[in-house]
Amino acid sequence: MYTALIILHVLIAFVMVGAILLQSGKGAEIGAAFGGSSQTVFGSRGAGTFLTKLTAITGTIFFVTSLTLAIMSKQRTYSSTIGLDQPSGAPAATTPPPGVPAPTQPMTDQPAK
Repeated sequence: MYTALIILHVLIAFVMVGAILLQSGKGAEIGAAFGGSSQTVFGSRGAGTFLTKLTAITGTIFFVTSLTLAIMSKQRTYSSTIGLDQPSGAPAATTPPPGVPAPTQPMTDQPAK
């Protein structure tokens, strides 16, 4: 479920970026780039309304998936094998667990006196 929601979130982000980039600025006509005519390529306000609605819908879905992912990630628990789960004030374990031999002193190259 979590992975599927992340995939949906990324896809919605790409659709939203595309919809935003396709919108023309205020007073700019996309048809002017293709010959300078006064008609827009998508017609009079035809694409503006569709792209505006698409941006609003994808923005709403993006917001909902972001909030859902944040709530779900807070509820997930991760197990660590390197001991980072200890509270910051807790002392580190210095004695080996039961059944494990205690570490010995390292051997040196010097002979005993």
